[in-house]
Amino acid sequence: MDPYVIQMSSKGSLPSILDLHVNVGGRSSVPGKMKGRKARWSVRPSDMAKKTFNPIRAIVDNMKVKPNPNKTMISLSIGDPTVFGNLPTDPEVTQAMKDALDSGKYNGYAPSIGFLSSREEIASYYHCPEAPLEAKDVILTSGCSQAIDLCLAVLANPGQNILVPRPGFSLYKTLAESMGIEVKLYNLLPEKSWEIDLKQLESLIDEKTACLIVNNPSNPCGSVFSKRHLQKILAVAARQCVPILADEIYGDMVFSDCKYEPLATLSTDVPILSCGGLAKRWLVPGWRLGWILIHDRRDIFGNEIRDGLVKLSQRILGPCTIVQGALKSILCRTPGEFYHNTLSFLKSSADLCYGALAAIPGLRPVRPSGAMYLMVGIEMEHFPEFENDVEFTERLVAEQSVHCLPATCFEYPNFIRVVITVPEVMMLEACSRIQEFCEQHYHCAEGSQEECDK
Repeated sequence: MDPYVIQMSSKGSLPSILDLHVNVGGRSSVPGKMKGRKARWSVRPSDMAKKTFNPIRAIVDNMKVKPNPNKTMISLSIGDPTVFGNLPTDPEVTQAMKDALDSGKYNGYAPSIGFLSSREEIASYYHCPEAPLEAKDVILTSGCSQAIDLCLAVLANPGQNILVPRPGFSLYKTLAESMGIEVKLYNLLPEKSWEIDLKQLESLIDEKTACLIVNNPSNPCGSVFSKRHLQKILAVAARQCVPILADEIYGDMVFSDCKYEPLATLSTDVPILSCGGLAKRWLVPGWRLGWILIHDRRDIFGNEIRDGLVKLSQRILGPCTIVQGALKSILCRTPGEFYHNTLSFLKSSADLCYGALAAIPGLRPVRPSGAMYLMVGIEMEHFPEFENDVEFTERLVAEQSVHCLPATCFEYPNFIRVVITVPEVMMLEACSRIQEFCEQHYHCAEGSQEECDK
């Protein structure tokens, strides 16, 4: 018999259903009699889905308290500068989007890494002699979060580890653990304006370390590293041969008394993937345009990492084409006054909030230098009725209708994060309510009565 024979059996008259099966090499293959599978429904989530965990959502969604109905809710927890309407993007940015839409040129697919013309604009905008860039060094992404996702996916395999700041943006851990990548936490030091504990950082590195994440300016800390400190970080990476994922989404969002240094401008030795986007500096987080800048002057990444990023970008076929079409005008026509006014507001809000909270017994705010946040330490020994920062923030919502994020969300208990983008009147009211709350619940610690009496 031939190896592949289709047999049709009909006995006399045609049956209502043809008995059709394939004889493969003399063995019959009959539908419904497959080996090794029991015919039953068994649909389960993937391991990746089960390993995906967002600590902010887990903590916030489990807060069962209701705000005080007699006080308007003030949310100091959301890292979205558009929420209150007091920080609109510049009209030139909006007009650029309208023009791109009206042109009708950007309704189709773009290459998964972005239009060449758009990548050329980003390369030109961020190019400098210390860190040269060409279009081939730019990958456009759906927001900075996808940029981080692609970088982790191209640099690390399951079973390897990455180095992540504590306190730090929770997405790093969410993404890494969903991919089976171990997260090792290195410490930031509040007493040193959140500089990295470099000795502790270096002690974490082993043969399975795939990359070091450096977030500057910082979410949640609002800190900005000095040039000298960044050089020390780079020295550790160079000595240990560990590439860096630089999360620089808040780049250039620094206050007038300090300077932002892009990490790649300070080293020719360490390969760096720098992640950024339009979200924060241009105040349009919902437009979802980010980028990866590949800095690899010693060709350590080589073609493999570049090709890997291109392949990974093809999983969702790139970011919104209309925003790409508007990119040149956004970068070239946004007036300097817009950036200046945004930063002036943020610094004024940070100074107001820091000054108000620093005067409250039991709280220890750390003065920020950029981004949109500040961290506040809670001297828990003076608030004995609360077990931790989560309980502190729950009661603050219940009694005063002020919502801050407990820093447990950022692996840093007994602190809270305050967002400084809220309008001035709202910030003043929030700080007044926090003061009232702390005064009601503050207790002198044992042995410190003299201090309390002062």
